Amino acid sequence: MKETALTLGDAFNQADFIVGGHGSRQVKVLQNVLDQIDGELFSDHYGNGPLIEEFQQQMADVLGKESAVFFPSGTMAQQIALRIWCDRKGVKRVAYHPLCHLEIHEEDGLKELHQIETILLADKDRLICLEDVQALDQDIACLLLELPQREIGGQLPAYEELEAISAYCRERGIKLHLDGARLFEITPYYQKTPAEICSLFDTVYVSFYKGIGGIAGAILAGDPDVMQESKVWKRRHGGDLIGLYPYILSSQYYFNERIGKMELYYEQAQELASLLNACHGIHTLPEVPVSNMFHVHFALAAAEVEPILVQMAQQYGIGMTSYLNKTSGNSCAFELSTGDRYEKVPQDKLRAALEWLDQELRKQVR
Repeated sequence: MKETALTLGDAFNQADFIVGGHGSRQVKVLQNVLDQIDGELFSDHYGNGPLIEEFQQQMADVLGKESAVFFPSGTMAQQIALRIWCDRKGVKRVAYHPLCHLEIHEEDGLKELHQIETILLADKDRLICLEDVQALDQDIACLLLELPQREIGGQLPAYEELEAISAYCRERGIKLHLDGARLFEITPYYQKTPAEICSLFDTVYVSFYKGIGGIAGAILAGDPDVMQESKVWKRRHGGDLIGLYPYILSSQYYFNERIGKMELYYEQAQELASLLNACHGIHTLPEVPVSNMFHVHFALAAAEVEPILVQMAQQYGIGMTSYLNKTSGNSCAFELSTGDRYEKVPQDKLRAALEWLDQELRKQVR
């Protein structure tokens, strides 16, 4: 019987060293947390109790907002934030980027569940700028900005641009909401605290399973009256589980463990991108990362790149990615985020693997 060729996903999972992320999503992610917790600690109960309330206050303080609410998902939190702003203004219309998470990953939840109309600002390959907002010819209740803009490589606008957009929105009564799923990861680039960045926004969402590495969960933060209203919508959405403590405990534990490492992850991303850009037929977007996340583009079709990456994983034990996305007939890409695993990769082995990759790509890319 003919042997089945190893898939890229299999080769990645079997590699000795994985370049990106914090680790695989195994049950031990929670077990490691519970080992540090008194088993007699009372859990949260339908959104109440010291366990959830203390964490919500901790996050409100970090984000510079008066109040915060823990949600099981960012999808739920963001739809609710936009619904509240639309109801308050009496305008069921919001604006965001064409590649916003709500537009491409949520099965039109905002439109189907809340009947909110959306306006797509800017071209899909670039960031929203002040001129885009100024050019709006329809009234909107809220503008959503995603920092960083994940689907175009995690790009960020200049901080001065953010300030200008924020001032413009406030002058015209447009609420500004931050999709800050990766907020903590952009603080080294801006050289601002989370609270300083969030001061430009009326409501803010942050995730605890991306750069933080928890199981799941999100925080929505803002003024107390808005957060109180969000709790009502959380109940309506079925988000008030009898206990959210596995998510809360893992979120708090890994936040405390990793919040001080964001500068390190950022520096590692810049180093890794530089090594990859030195390979023939590869470029990263952005060329110099502005967070710990960036996209890696190949000037070859996925079918040509995959066997090369499989061989690299087998020969050098280095796993770069488990997948490749087609970007055109002759190109492909994947997303890469640096985390705790990067410092465990032997640098001599990584550099040897990338030198080999460069040579293999030179044979293919003309």
